[in-house]
Amino acid sequence: MWTVIYIAPTSQQAERIRLRMTEEGFLVKVKKSRGAKEQYEILIPESELDEAQDVLRDILHSSLS
Repeated sequence: MWTVIYIAPTSQQAERIRLRMTEEGFLVKVKKSRGAKEQYEILIPESELDEAQDVLRDILHSSLS
């Protein structure tokens, strides 16, 4: 089962996260969110959730630095 780990505000950010997560060995899907705003869901298999959250935290932290 796929689970959302992050909602990106732009397609560019979603693609950057997808690429980095894929480089780290995760299966990743990006799906446009339903709703008024243009947002993108980052999905990974539920079985990889804990490890993926740690990697995502590092990715987001490094992009803010």
